[in-house]
Amino acid sequence: MSPRSESRSEPRIEPRTLKGFQDVLPAKALRRAQLIRRLEDVFRAHGYGPIDTPSLEFAEILKGKGGEESDKQLFEFEDAGERRVALRFDLTVPLARFVAQHQNELVFPFRRYAIGHVWRGERPQKGRLREFMQCDADLVGAVGPAADAEILVLMASAYRALDVGSVTLRVNDRRILNGLLERLAPGSTPSAVLRVLDKRDRQGAEVVLAELATLGIPAAAAARLIEVTAPRADAPATLTALAEAVRGSTVGETGLAHLTRVRELVLAAGVPPAVFSVDPTIARGLDYYTGIVMEARLDALPAVGSVGSGGRYDDLAGLYTNTVLPGVGCSVGIDRLLIALEELEGLEGGAGGSAAANAAKSPAEVLLTHPAAEHGPDALSAVFALAHRLRAAGVRVETFPEDKKHGQQMRYADRQGLAFALTRNPDGSWHGKSLIASSAQELPDEAAVLAWLASRSS
Repeated sequence: MSPRSESRSEPRIEPRTLKGFQDVLPAKALRRAQLIRRLEDVFRAHGYGPIDTPSLEFAEILKGKGGEESDKQLFEFEDAGERRVALRFDLTVPLARFVAQHQNELVFPFRRYAIGHVWRGERPQKGRLREFMQCDADLVGAVGPAADAEILVLMASAYRALDVGSVTLRVNDRRILNGLLERLAPGSTPSAVLRVLDKRDRQGAEVVLAELATLGIPAAAAARLIEVTAPRADAPATLTALAEAVRGSTVGETGLAHLTRVRELVLAAGVPPAVFSVDPTIARGLDYYTGIVMEARLDALPAVGSVGSGGRYDDLAGLYTNTVLPGVGCSVGIDRLLIALEELEGLEGGAGGSAAANAAKSPAEVLLTHPAAEHGPDALSAVFALAHRLRAAGVRVETFPEDKKHGQQMRYADRQGLAFALTRNPDGSWHGKSLIASSAQELPDEAAVLAWLASRSS
């Protein structure tokens, strides 16, 4: 890199990022892109196609849809046209606006996936950013256990394809919680109580009990609510306990029967029973959920929190159209998942986290080194020609752009995490080196180069 010109008179600007926002360096960006490609393959295999919506919406489109807390977290402002606008806080509310606006151009049931950044002005902390990426899949225009089970099977398939270790899907139905409130605290405001219950996993039962008291829930009813929603040893035991607790509540019994059937279908699709956990503490803090709700937990690092979530939202699109457009969907939290994986690899790699430190920083597999000037101009032309032919053969290649010492070029290849380096000899042959196996081989011609790379990569 060139030194800063001394002729500039402007003061230096300190390079820094806003709290809760992040720069994504090459190694992490490459890994994120790899995970996203795997997710897209899973989404498409299940019949879900891509769409995209704007990052910026009219504020009225977003406000009041996720609840009071979401409204507080909106990045809202007035644009140059004196319109109130806001950055999207998730991908689900924009989807509801999208299907209402384009319903005559879509085929229902409508399956879509979307991948993009969202913004929430919450307090930054471990695993919680103000700008982060979501990867969503949604099924709009269908109701019933089959639709909900499809999303859960898709979610389980997604984490299996990501190959990030065991993940548990913690599933509940809001109607069960509404039934419990109907029995234990009649007259309470369900949405407010559910938002408080959703904090239990992060803040503990004592905090939840205190907040329930502020909502006017009697102490005995609050204690019973905490007791009933405690997960049991397995799903059948939890379902049995819930059946007793909601007996006599039509809405609660309906939600429990639905959840039981959804679980049967998910297990029939090959999802292991240990992956599907019935967890009555899952409420989800967004007001638009109406039925099934879910969270994904990385078993090796539960402290990082949810690495995915979702649920059913039957009334959301009704805010924009008279057409009934019920929906259910899931979201994979890629950025939080990456934070968790970095922490796990740091622990596994010991001090300094060697696994993360050695991650590839280039998408290329092969470096073609720059020939020394004394080899003549034809040598550099030969390097460019070989790079072209290797790329045509499906090999990811980069060439070193400057005539520098060969040792410097090899150090670059090593720091970039490249697997192979090829150097042109003065006689036109090639010297191949595997940076992974620390082995080398002389290669007489281009055909030998291709054969060597093919054998090494296999």
